[in-house]
Amino acid sequence: MKKPTLVGPFSQLLSMAGMPQKGALADEELTVIEDAGILVLDGKINAIGKFDDLKSDDIEIEHIPSATVCIPGFIDAHTHICFAGSRANDYAMRNSGKSYLEIAKAGGGIWDTVTKTRKATQKELVTGIIRRAERHLKSGITTIEVKSGYGLTVAEELKMLNAIKEANTKTQSDLISTCLAAHMKPKDWEGTASDYLLEISSKLFPILKSENLTNRIDAFIEESAFSPLDIAPYFQKARAMGFSITVHADQFSVGGSETAIHYNAVSADHLEASSENEIAFLAKSNTISVALPGASIGLGCDFTPARKLLDAGGALAIASDHNPGSAPMGDLLTQATILGTFEKLSNAEVLAGITYRAAAALELKDRGALEEGKIADFITFPVADYKEITYHQGQLKPNAVWKNGTKI
Repeated sequence: MKKPTLVGPFSQLLSMAGMPQKGALADEELTVIEDAGILVLDGKINAIGKFDDLKSDDIEIEHIPSATVCIPGFIDAHTHICFAGSRANDYAMRNSGKSYLEIAKAGGGIWDTVTKTRKATQKELVTGIIRRAERHLKSGITTIEVKSGYGLTVAEELKMLNAIKEANTKTQSDLISTCLAAHMKPKDWEGTASDYLLEISSKLFPILKSENLTNRIDAFIEESAFSPLDIAPYFQKARAMGFSITVHADQFSVGGSETAIHYNAVSADHLEASSENEIAFLAKSNTISVALPGASIGLGCDFTPARKLLDAGGALAIASDHNPGSAPMGDLLTQATILGTFEKLSNAEVLAGITYRAAAALELKDRGALEEGKIADFITFPVADYKEITYHQGQLKPNAVWKNGTKI
């Protein structure tokens, strides 16, 4: 019979267990266990507590360096790491004063990546996903949401989603796939936006179910993409087929968050343009707000009004939006700490946003906190005080990562 393994002792352990899903958080609400240990069995957490209290003769012990803080593995709830090519030219144009729409009209933007991704083979996409996922894993991100959306035909979206599925078997991190075929109306589509969405929902949705490629449907609701009116039949079909819904909402103009709430979306992501009305509606809803500071940094625009959303009683997750255009940095902890500085977020709010609240944005109940029965995904930092993690604004990296109870 396999013996449990006791990992520790940690100077401090932040379990993030039992904390509220919605509203503001003070650092005093964090439960900090000193001289702690984690008892792991079969990839799951068997117990959390004082290291010496968990020791016994019938366990293995995995000692870690002194002066170490342990927290749950990070969860990145919004990325676009399945793509081909680069948009360095977009970045240069943007910093020269060109707008998002001007860049798109000049041949850049999403369509540029669509063109390059269509030319790539599934094998090439898998290689790119694995490379980016492994970089995320070294930064402590043990679960990564990955969107399609650079194919924009039934066949090309299937290529992307199959690439994500294949990559998930070849990387140690967990990849959660999302179909973003409603990213924009393809420039080579001759019909209306409604016709395109009908094509996707009638031909692609059934394959997603039959081949178990994803249970998540996303859409970009924006003046440059799809209107709330366009997307209504699409989301109605998705809900009728049992898909979960998430929305790219309120990035440049409002309307997306209201649509997200109307269709009981799991999350509304971006929200940089959200006003007091949208904030109030989101806070009262069950839809989780997902801030994407990487896009704000990449585009040089306002941050998601995180402070107002939390103070209004909303749920807030934080994700990297790692993509080749607006958010090429892909460093979740750096972005989350920068958001914390500008939006005056507590350590508890920043860490909650990239652990258990991010898990909720992906409907994952088996991770995001360190407690009995959950997956043993945890990371350590070479410091004695957890406050050092955000203090270094992402430049302090984990010195060890455990995935499913195994140190990688």
